[in-house]
Amino acid sequence: MALRARTMLALLLAAVAVTCARAQLHDNFYSESCPSVEDVVRKEMVRALSLAPSLAGPLLRMHFHDCFVRGCDSSVLLDSANKTAEKDAQPNQTLRGFGFVERVKAAVEKACPDTVSCADILALIARDAVWLVSIDYWAILQMTRYVWKPNSNAARSWFLQSKGPFWTVPLGRRDGSVSISNETDALPPPTSNFTVLTQLFAAVNLDAKDLVVLSAGHTIGTSHCFSFSDRLYNFTGMENPSDIDPTLEPQYMMRLKSKCASLNDNTTLVEMDPGSFKTFDTDYFKLVSKRRGLFHSDGALLTDPFTRAYVQRHATGAFKDEFFADFAASMIKMGNANPLTGSNGEIRKKCSVVNH
Repeated sequence: MALRARTMLALLLAAVAVTCARAQLHDNFYSESCPSVEDVVRKEMVRALSLAPSLAGPLLRMHFHDCFVRGCDSSVLLDSANKTAEKDAQPNQTLRGFGFVERVKAAVEKACPDTVSCADILALIARDAVWLVSIDYWAILQMTRYVWKPNSNAARSWFLQSKGPFWTVPLGRRDGSVSISNETDALPPPTSNFTVLTQLFAAVNLDAKDLVVLSAGHTIGTSHCFSFSDRLYNFTGMENPSDIDPTLEPQYMMRLKSKCASLNDNTTLVEMDPGSFKTFDTDYFKLVSKRRGLFHSDGALLTDPFTRAYVQRHATGAFKDEFFADFAASMIKMGNANPLTGSNGEIRKKCSVVNH
């Protein structure tokens, strides 16, 4: 199975590489100008996740939210004095990890001043977030004792301990200087049906397979009740305890109601993948196949024959390597969404503000 997965991944990445080449992104972009960039980013990631493993989900989500608006240009990181930037919009108000991204950027700037974009740092952080939460916790603690060396025996040992996907991130993105809150309408809301989801994904050149694969990012992290509580109390607009989403499995619905006491609960956090929300695995598909997907968008995957078949196949847990290869390929494809390259954009010194 492992050999088959490696072959599949090689073919998928080869196809994606053609697209990346057109966008001037490539694996060795910083090989001369900043060869230590991945070491620096991973060292900071190891430190952070050893203390707060739950940060992995938000960091993956941040890269997703960046790429769906204006492409992967780190516009989601920009501050605005009058609160009109992407991060001020409702879909991004629950994002967290901005301070950590600035810490990583500062470390990269110290190693290689004015060289590596915030957009590339976000892409590397997202990859390492997925990979590191797939490693046994004790191994992450071990990694904090060493400076990461990709070709060392320790690195190979840690790689073998990973139970999740890993991919080489094509680099060369530059940072944008525009961030507009209203443009977050391009983000797929958790309330979306299948038609809306496919339209929003198609806008960034992602297809139905990318949709079902990337939705599995919900296997790590948590969500606020307000992102799905209409399924529990206001499915048709009646706003009462009996106005429920009939597609949600009843026992799971009652469990959610015990956590989210009302439609107005704006603070409670719920695990998106109960029982393994700190581990990147295929349990998400098991939940969705049992009608226990947390969001409307999760349940929507069962309304289309192709995505339903993909969910059911991977709900068995028998094709993990296949899914991990698919996830790696879709993440590379998403990371190539309309990047600024060449002389476009800039290399920000701080991720939250433009240089001038």
